[in-house]
Amino acid sequence: MASNAKGGGKKGGRAKEKESEWQERVVQIKRVTKVVKGGKKLSFRAVVIVGNERGQVGVGVGKASDVIGAVKKGVADGKKHLVEVPLTKSNSIPHPVNGNGGGAKVMMRPAAPGTGVIAGGAVRMVLELAGIRNILAKQLGSGNPLNNARAAANALGSLRTFSEVAEERGIPVENLYA
Repeated sequence: MASNAKGGGKKGGRAKEKESEWQERVVQIKRVTKVVKGGKKLSFRAVVIVGNERGQVGVGVGKASDVIGAVKKGVADGKKHLVEVPLTKSNSIPHPVNGNGGGAKVMMRPAAPGTGVIAGGAVRMVLELAGIRNILAKQLGSGNPLNNARAAANALGSLRTFSEVAEERGIPVENLYA
């Protein structure tokens, strides 16, 4: 029993190290069925958001015959679909942005320090795991958690910094403010 506990401690340490880098949150778990020749085949679909709270976030979907397998697949899928988010000094976004995902639309606006994350549902989870601390967001259209999470990731992926805009226009950053 003692050796088993020691082994568990080591395993827990590894999990903590891994967790400090990437955090994962399960948004939704659904039991889905597929009608086959012999009857109905049950499986689970998990919508998972993965982020490091330092400007990287991804939305993943996994399907498996058990919940744990579906979540693992969702985490792997989320890491494949990572989005880089430019953060300001006040842990907000550089400019207002809109995003679409399926029938869902998400509107985001930067907020002053101390405002917090004002958003609902899946969008809130995406923003928190991206490392954003001050933002205003609104879900429009669909209430589907998967589509809203994808819309939020789409919006964050389309953000641009001042230096990127200046480079595209071929002018120094100082001239943007003129």
